[in-house]
Amino acid sequence: MVQGSRVYLRPPQLTDWADWARLRAASRDFLTPWEPTWAVDELTRNAFRRRLRRYHRDARDGFGYAFFVFRRADDRLLGGVTLTNIRRGVTQSCSLGYWMGKDYAGKGHMSDAVSAILPFVFGELRLHRLEAACLPSNDRSKAVLRRVGFREEGLAREYLRINGAWRDHVLFAMLGSDDRAAAAVPAEGATAGA
Repeated sequence: MVQGSRVYLRPPQLTDWADWARLRAASRDFLTPWEPTWAVDELTRNAFRRRLRRYHRDARDGFGYAFFVFRRADDRLLGGVTLTNIRRGVTQSCSLGYWMGKDYAGKGHMSDAVSAILPFVFGELRLHRLEAACLPSNDRSKAVLRRVGFREEGLAREYLRINGAWRDHVLFAMLGSDDRAAAAVPAEGATAGA
């Protein structure tokens, strides 16, 4: 479990399916412009099971970690954060992805969640670089990344297939040596993310 000031993050569980499906369905129009095309069975229990198996396999193999974001005050599911494409060797980096339910967007929850994940990335995983990308028109996402301390690095042409079309993305990154990342890592002997 990863603790933020107003949210906490934990891996998804099968018991989360109903709340997740309800939140995603209610937020579909809000999320569609920013995400890959949804599968026909996207919100079914079986699709969620497959998703959980993939998350578990990725975490076991050290390739990625998925978290759901919950509001601390009432344990309400708000959204999700993923760390994917973990690369070791000379790179020591991964990619950050996130989504927020429509009713909870713009209230600072995602900034809190992304800030909370930093000790896990730079402390527990001991990565050097955390990357994120968003559509140039996604002002809310760019604001989250800047607020947390990411730096804009450039534009990647036709970077991801979003909502059925290859789309340019603005690239951001944070290094373990950046002030915000370094401040997030607990002193030696302390537990990151606890």
